[in-house]
Amino acid sequence: MRDGFVWFDAGEDGVEAFDDVLFPLALGREASVEPSFSTAIVETAGGAEQRNSEWADARLRFDAGPGVRSEAELAELIAFFRARRGAAKAFRFRDPFDFSSNGMSGEPGAADQLLGAGDGVRTDFALVKDYDGQQRRITRPIAGSVRLSVDGVERVSGWTLGGKGVVTFEEAPAPGAAVRAGFRFDVPVRFEDDRLEISRATFLAGEATSVKLIEVREGS
Repeated sequence: MRDGFVWFDAGEDGVEAFDDVLFPLALGREASVEPSFSTAIVETAGGAEQRNSEWADARLRFDAGPGVRSEAELAELIAFFRARRGAAKAFRFRDPFDFSSNGMSGEPGAADQLLGAGDGVRTDFALVKDYDGQQRRITRPIAGSVRLSVDGVERVSGWTLGGKGVVTFEEAPAPGAAVRAGFRFDVPVRFEDDRLEISRATFLAGEATSVKLIEVREGS
């Protein structure tokens, strides 16, 4: 107390980094989507460029504001925002354009995406989606949507889906056997800011509320 410092031996409950809940689906259907990369560009005096891609995968940004069209939906959004404590807790978001292993929105098949090849020892395979050679890790598959095949034969048993989209086989696939999967998936996101700015005047005038979300990178 002499130096003006007061310490309180009390604290809040720990905050979990991820709530395994889905952003209100109706509100997310009208979201705008913005995939982005980070590229460092150095330009010489002669005008030549040297470009260094700093990210192996794009990071998505969404604006879910256009989906908020009624006071009931606005109340649902505010409740969801408060429950996540602003940007503190991440959650699931259904990308309205890209949520399937089959193209962007097709029905998943057991041979959609190549996860790797067996070596007789490896039992864990992470779900991935390929975009013309650029690979994306899928850490939040939708429960019950995952299908697997080994060397073209679908496996309906003998494997389990673990955390962060990792499939574990009871017996390691044979050497050289192609392991493929199909699935639907969500994107792990958080609110971009700790503030949610809403104006009744602009909302009643039909202007969309801006609800910025940003993809969260999850470890393997």
